[in-house]
Amino acid sequence: MEYKEFQFRIEPFEPFNDILVAMLSELGFESFTEEKPILKAYITETDFNSEIENQIEAIQFPEVSITFEQQLIPKENWNKKWEESFQPIQIEDFCYIRAPFHEANPNVKFDLIIEPKMSFGTGHHATTQMMVQMMQGIALENLNVLDMGAGTGILGILALKLKANLVDAIDIEEWAFENMQENAARNQASEMNCYLGGVEKLQALNNQYDLIIANINKNILFNQLPTYVSKLKSGGKILLSGFFYVDVEEFESWCKENQFQITKVLNHENWACLMVEKRA
Repeated sequence: MEYKEFQFRIEPFEPFNDILVAMLSELGFESFTEEKPILKAYITETDFNSEIENQIEAIQFPEVSITFEQQLIPKENWNKKWEESFQPIQIEDFCYIRAPFHEANPNVKFDLIIEPKMSFGTGHHATTQMMVQMMQGIALENLNVLDMGAGTGILGILALKLKANLVDAIDIEEWAFENMQENAARNQASEMNCYLGGVEKLQALNNQYDLIIANINKNILFNQLPTYVSKLKSGGKILLSGFFYVDVEEFESWCKENQFQITKVLNHENWACLMVEKRA
């Protein structure tokens, strides 16, 4: 399989790089790397067409300069591209997220190996890092955890490392489903239950959860929150991310209307992560 690489020069770079990633993901782009002020985006040649190219050319933001160039990357160079751009991520002395071709870090509590394929959740994005930080402060031993929109499965794997009793991981993309299974085996976390599907798959499961993790975009979160609530045990928590800090007010309004409260907020690179709990 061959890939097309688009190199977008964005000035100013932030926060428009994240907005562009979200837009390109909707068009079928599978993976991204950043070298400020350049955002590199990748899509398979078979998925690319003239309609997508026209939509890319039409992308513009007020007072932002976006230019791009593209090239075809032969299949044999794909892994080399990833290896050149993928660097380990360390979150305090709690967690080290690395690819299989990096050395282990003996100075952290959890050393996670995530194959940097096309799935979201390699640890580089601010939302994934904040989710890990949130999980650092939660005692998960013997609890049931749901990782919704699991991507690489990194958060579900971490939950098992934190001695969760049960972890269900769900993603709607087939390549993410396959990738999370691979990463679970790679991290000796094969007991993670991996499911292909969306909210309908969650509705079909009989499990109730002490912690629900959802790192998805805002619109999907609001559509799925009622299902999350129906699957949440009394006294359970929901971790939400995948949206900008300016959107927190909308979640505050939802909480007021549904007898929930936001008990913790993280803000990094204009992205937000919330811990939400039922009011006592």
